[in-house]
Amino acid sequence: MSTTEHRPCKIVGISGSLRSGSYTTMAVGLGLRGAEELKCETKLINLREYHLVFCDGKDDESQYPKDVFRLRDEVKSAQGIILGTPEYHGGYSGVLKNALDLMGFEEFEGKMIGLVGVSGGAMGAFSALESLRNIGRALHAWVVPEQASIPQAWQECDESGKLKDPQLDERVRQVGRQVARCAFLHGSCKTNEFLQKWEKSLENPGGEER
Repeated sequence: MSTTEHRPCKIVGISGSLRSGSYTTMAVGLGLRGAEELKCETKLINLREYHLVFCDGKDDESQYPKDVFRLRDEVKSAQGIILGTPEYHGGYSGVLKNALDLMGFEEFEGKMIGLVGVSGGAMGAFSALESLRNIGRALHAWVVPEQASIPQAWQECDESGKLKDPQLDERVRQVGRQVARCAFLHGSCKTNEFLQKWEKSLENPGGEER
């Protein structure tokens, strides 16, 4: 069966920036376009458009705004996730940290994660991306090897918000493609494992062996 006959993977991208005209949001959107090239369904989650509360660790969530549950449902429904962040003081953004704290294993365990980061300085966002890689491991997710860091984003982007450097543009798209490929293969492996076990099972598993 060809890949086009399979139900397409869903990839969501979370932008950890609240800034209007955010370079982070642009980068996450570009990564999602890479996933779209492989026929994936995509959704950009711009945290600027979500009314969230600070995670306080309480068990009672009855007073949480609806957007908390909306965020959880959208991430839970995806097979792959792209996390994007600006680098602030050597780390990832507080708004992304809070969004991640409001979620957990149900949303991330076993999922494929790709990372993109932007910075205003020349060193890039590698420290922030390394921290996010640790978060992915803690949530039992699979963080793909490919990642993209955009240093000095203010000069790497043109007036329309597009990357000037075609190689950097390709690198960000490749993050989305790798998340899409790995998510598809991961799902296929589960299907193949089930089929192999089913084919080896007894005709009547509850009966006696003959």
